[in-house]
Amino acid sequence: SYVWRGMYQGGGAAFQPTLGFGIGNFSVTAWGSTNFSGGNKELDLTLAYKLGEAGPTLTVADLWWEGEGAYKYFNFKSHETGHHFEAGLAYTLPVEKFPLSIAWYTMFAGADRKINDKGEDKQAYSSYVELNYPFSVKGVDLNATCGMVPYETPQYNVNGFAVTNFALKATKALNFNERFSLPIFVQAIWNPRMEDAHLVFGVTLRP
Repeated sequence: SYVWRGMYQGGGAAFQPTLGFGIGNFSVTAWGSTNFSGGNKELDLTLAYKLGEAGPTLTVADLWWEGEGAYKYFNFKSHETGHHFEAGLAYTLPVEKFPLSIAWYTMFAGADRKINDKGEDKQAYSSYVELNYPFSVKGVDLNATCGMVPYETPQYNVNGFAVTNFALKATKALNFNERFSLPIFVQAIWNPRMEDAHLVFGVTLRP
């Protein structure tokens, strides 16, 4: 299943291809998601730049999840577009034995909107903060996640600060021979805000 920042996106099992390239500290990535029944469709484009070898990473992303049959992908008009534009800043502590990373993402333009106290349709500036800590146990790669929404926003269905994503992910490569291995993962996810929980299984295919 497709679970994004602790929130179930519906549609059952999903196929999620990735296409990207990098030059130096700059990278461009296209990421998509669709369920096998064809009802859900998402396309995200991300530009990223890493400030030095141990510096933070800046990202600007165009998130579009209007769904199959929505069309109008190239409609960028204010108050009409289905695109969500998001800026992010991520940093990993330069400590080998404690590689904790923290990231902050804020939607700054596009369809992320709300009605303010004056009845005006304004940008909501929805934000999400995430901590990640990778480690390993007996040859299994693990990652612990804690994600939270810092303030009220309709995008994440919260009316104030809320933890929306507790997760533990385990990844293991199944080695068939010297040339072929198949990474698989299992992730347990809890969303305290929605009082929801998920167990996600996935297989990664790489050339």
